[in-house]
Amino acid sequence: MKSVIRDISLADKGKQKIEWVRRNMPILRSLEDEFRATTPFKGVRVVVSVHLEAKTAYLAKLFAIGGGEVSVTGSNPLSTQDDVAAGLVADGLDVYAWYNSTREEYEEHLNLALGYKPNIIIDDGGDLVNLLHTTRKELIPHIMGGCEETTTGVLRLKAMEKEGVLKFPMIAVNNANCKYLFDNRYGTGQSVWDGINRTTNLIVAGKNIVVAGYGWCGKGIAMRAKGFGANVIVTEIDPVKAAEAIMDGYKVMKMSEAAKVGDLFITVTGCRDVITEEHFKSMKDGAILCNAGHFDVEVSVEQLEKIAVEKQEQRKNIMGYKLDNGRWINLLAEGRLVNLAAGDGHPAEIMDMSFALQALSARYMLHNFRKLGNKVIDVPAEIDKAVAEMKLKSWGVKIDKLSKDQKKYLNSWAE
Repeated sequence: MKSVIRDISLADKGKQKIEWVRRNMPILRSLEDEFRATTPFKGVRVVVSVHLEAKTAYLAKLFAIGGGEVSVTGSNPLSTQDDVAAGLVADGLDVYAWYNSTREEYEEHLNLALGYKPNIIIDDGGDLVNLLHTTRKELIPHIMGGCEETTTGVLRLKAMEKEGVLKFPMIAVNNANCKYLFDNRYGTGQSVWDGINRTTNLIVAGKNIVVAGYGWCGKGIAMRAKGFGANVIVTEIDPVKAAEAIMDGYKVMKMSEAAKVGDLFITVTGCRDVITEEHFKSMKDGAILCNAGHFDVEVSVEQLEKIAVEKQEQRKNIMGYKLDNGRWINLLAEGRLVNLAAGDGHPAEIMDMSFALQALSARYMLHNFRKLGNKVIDVPAEIDKAVAEMKLKSWGVKIDKLSKDQKKYLNSWAE
């Protein structure tokens, strides 16, 4: 089926981007050599629905190098890079995505990608899984299983498993140590601020930064904000995480209180309606809002639109909303993922680990899907460990190993 992209003439620029990340993703390069020699995905149809930028493109190419028939689409209308999509098409892959698609176009692209009757899916946020369980049920017999990249997607999968409606096994890549400890913390921590800083061109030091949610992504964002010299405020619903935030040196308060003092707000909860009309009305003039959760429901844009008396673009990716109290509220990237809708996403070296987990987990699924059941399963410990070992090797770092006596000691109850 012919690809559906914006502009094939952008291919050279896209290929340049893909080659740049390839040079900086040593784990995937080592897997590239292995997959080329062993072709583990020969004859397997793989659909990749992840934020379509250069790192994702390299992952898709890796599946193709491993013999797979690969179809690629995006996972967010504002994160697709048209030059990268064109670069993939020029390299022989089928792509269905373009930047700033409408909701209808976005769903059409997902459906076109699924038209390949995939055996393995690589999902980010659960949109492919949702379609396969609703309007594309006829494709389920072809599915062996898949992998889920992000926290939001895993939550959706867990809900489906609990209700007994999940029809095939899915590996929760997000839950692997080499994912959330690095991608969620250091990747999100850096890329969110990349997106904010390039979009606003404002100083962070001295500002009151409100981070809604203190999971691993929130920890990373707060850590980097502190490093910039900000005064960090955390809002939480979990008493354990709230206590942790306090001991990490941050103030903790309810959003209703934080709204009055915050200069810049970042939502990263995975929930909806975290910042609403109640909060907008008590914010400072010029307050800046953005979202780092997967879906654009954390900042209630609908309510903001409803109460605004004037709306004006302030700068690329910044929309200003004037309220009836005369104050302006500024929203970045339409409330979508700020690190991708207004930036390039996580650093290549971070995604090297996450996408190595994806590739190796997909290969594991090929060999084991018949015995896994229709469940959400964790990344096998041996894969997690292998990725960490490959990362250390790429850095030229060696670590100690236990002796036989040490192993015996650690596995004995006697002194």
